[in-house]
Amino acid sequence: MRFKLTPQNTTFYGQFADLASHIRDGAHLLQEAVAGPPGEWESAAKRLKQIEHEGDEATHTILSAVNSSFITPFDRDDIYRLAARLDDCLDHIEASLDIMVLYRVDKLPKTVAKQVAVLVEMADLTLEAMPGLEKMHNLREFWIAINSLENDADRNYRRMIANLFDGDRDAIDIIRHKALYDELEAAADAFETVANTVESIAAKES
Repeated sequence: MRFKLTPQNTTFYGQFADLASHIRDGAHLLQEAVAGPPGEWESAAKRLKQIEHEGDEATHTILSAVNSSFITPFDRDDIYRLAARLDDCLDHIEASLDIMVLYRVDKLPKTVAKQVAVLVEMADLTLEAMPGLEKMHNLREFWIAINSLENDADRNYRRMIANLFDGDRDAIDIIRHKALYDELEAAADAFETVANTVESIAAKES
């Protein structure tokens, strides 16, 4: 274990938790929208856009703190990377609902709700993990769980794509749904990237 002999700016831990809370809120709102009627998606998309904007502000707060702090709790580049990759998670979540509205997707298969449920679990776990950054404790279970969930998301994605091309479907309908499926998959990948980043930081700081 490496000991820190200099004082550190510990506000970053709260800032990462704040950013993760916006991701959690966005994932839960996406889940509510998917479970609801298409007529309510546009309103939900506007609310999710506001959450995404708040997430951007939280990311900017972290980056500004890095630039203004003489001493940081861990490597500056790692702080930048983690903040940016957390922000990516929320961007893909927001884009998923935006695609549902803009592309006029309807009649979502049950596999979409299943995929979003995975994202919700990932978001919840990510928020729970952020306090562990302070002492780099109990984080191994986090990245293992996220990697397992990402594998679940991959399997579900392949199933959604297979079902999409199974049968006589309108080409435009295929394009609409595939765009949504790809964005949901990108969100799952983004969470895995966050987990891998946390693992890398923990290895360097131990």
